[in-house]
Amino acid sequence: MGIEVYVGQISGMVSEDELRKLFSVVGTVASVHLVTDPGTGEFRGCGYVRMSTEEEAQEAIDLLNGAKLGDRLIVVKNAPPKNFKKSGPSGGGRSTHGRIR
Repeated sequence: MGIEVYVGQISGMVSEDELRKLFSVVGTVASVHLVTDPGTGEFRGCGYVRMSTEEEAQEAIDLLNGAKLGDRLIVVKNAPPKNFKKSGPSGGGRSTHGRIR
């Protein structure tokens, strides 16, 4: 099954293969997914990498957060759980931009 990590600040010039190659340095990469806007198909600058074990996922976070990939320093952190829902107009609380609604 594997453990997913979130990768942010990805350059639009980076491919899934390049991301897979970088993460394979710390362990076995089960899958890579770059996030695109469903309406426009434009790349959103982030993605998810599924590592084979929790230990490999943690090592990827520890070693690759702040690493240079292409022309940017990437952000690597724990991915939110699949059932995670962002607060918004119907969710109350804080929005994803930190403003209180």
